[in-house]
Amino acid sequence: MIYAVFSLAGFLFPVDRPWYNSLAKPVWTPDGSTIGIVWGLLYGLISFSVTYAGLKHGFKQLGITFWSIFLFNYLTNQLFSYLQFELKDLLLAAFDNTLVALSSLILIIFLTKWEKISGLLLIPYLLWSLFATFLAFSIYLMNPGQTTLPWF
Repeated sequence: MIYAVFSLAGFLFPVDRPWYNSLAKPVWTPDGSTIGIVWGLLYGLISFSVTYAGLKHGFKQLGITFWSIFLFNYLTNQLFSYLQFELKDLLLAAFDNTLVALSSLILIIFLTKWEKISGLLLIPYLLWSLFATFLAFSIYLMNPGQTTLPWF
């Protein structure tokens, strides 16, 4: 269930390939299929991490704080596709990526207190989110006109 919900934005806001391909990107930008595979694996790790902790300790026992952080992380994760591929706003998408990375770190800290394995399973998500943030800001800097924010 968690895997399917995390995959939702990819279906709702698919990559606009002609637009994305027209952007200047760093030479170290992974190709689209690599990005898709990585996210697919990460969604599996996220799903397993949360399910494992929930089954071991009880989903309700994880508490409102955990579920609030998890919901925030989920929403910011999903918002990226909307900002980047629907609004085509590279700067907002990069800022959103920052929120994904920060909330991933908070999830790791929180889950590690409950179930160490669950926290460790989210480390690749944090690392990829940090990489994606750096990539998103790099793409924005190479295409500065791609934002709706008037002061940038």
